[in-house]
Amino acid sequence: MTSDTTSPATTVFRTAAGLNLLTWPALDASGADAAATARSGGVSAGPYAALNLSFSVGDDQGCVIENRRRLAAAFGTGPGDFVFARQVHGARVRVVTEADRGSGAFSLDDAVDSVGEADALVTTSPEVVLAILTADCVPIVLHDPVAGVLACVHAGWRGSVAGVTAAAVAAMQGLGTRPSDLIAGIGPAIGADRYQVGPDVHEAVSRSFGPAAPAFIRPDPSAPARWLLDLPSANRHALREAGVPGPQIHATDLVTGPVPGHFFSDRTARPCGRLALVARLRPKGAR
Repeated sequence: MTSDTTSPATTVFRTAAGLNLLTWPALDASGADAAATARSGGVSAGPYAALNLSFSVGDDQGCVIENRRRLAAAFGTGPGDFVFARQVHGARVRVVTEADRGSGAFSLDDAVDSVGEADALVTTSPEVVLAILTADCVPIVLHDPVAGVLACVHAGWRGSVAGVTAAAVAAMQGLGTRPSDLIAGIGPAIGADRYQVGPDVHEAVSRSFGPAAPAFIRPDPSAPARWLLDLPSANRHALREAGVPGPQIHATDLVTGPVPGHFFSDRTARPCGRLALVARLRPKGAR
């Protein structure tokens, strides 16, 4: 979290139902309930300790369901209100409605059968709790308080070069959003000083972002033919290019890993759990 004597913190930890949740005051003020989960407060053991929210990493399914129940309780809802997709590191966006509640909440197969493959979820329904899972990739929440549209985005390097963040903004525009109205929260991801990538990623990032790429991918001075990629900065750039004003983009300076950090990190330890970014629209009149 970043703060000084003149400006509020970009993100703050809050405790709810025994869980430690990273939140964005700007999103709270705009009328969205949004949080990224820390590792503590769950029932999973071993490399998944303790609040692993993913079915796809080898953890006991019963533990994951209990962890999701605890997360739902922290949001004052039930797991059946959540919507999960099958994330594939792409740029597909799915607009979901109240009819999709429960997709992927109790098993991975449910996500495949209902919402399907997607790396960004968008809704206009306060009855839906959007959820995406990460453990180094960038979790992003987008809220339009004017049109009442919400999105959660999973942006790894593949999704970032494929334009998943801009695709989410475009899907929101289809529901009445003006990018200038958006409030964005960028959550914990791998730090730029730890995310070493090879020539294939360097080429893909350079091709996708063009002249802007050197601002967030640079040679690693410790290793020839290797680069360090700043994924949060790349997605901040993508949001600005999509029309979101820079002052309305709120990024945490907390990162995933190293052990024993607040958040799971796939590059630090394998196997490991997954944090969840969860968000919902606050019903009008609710505080």
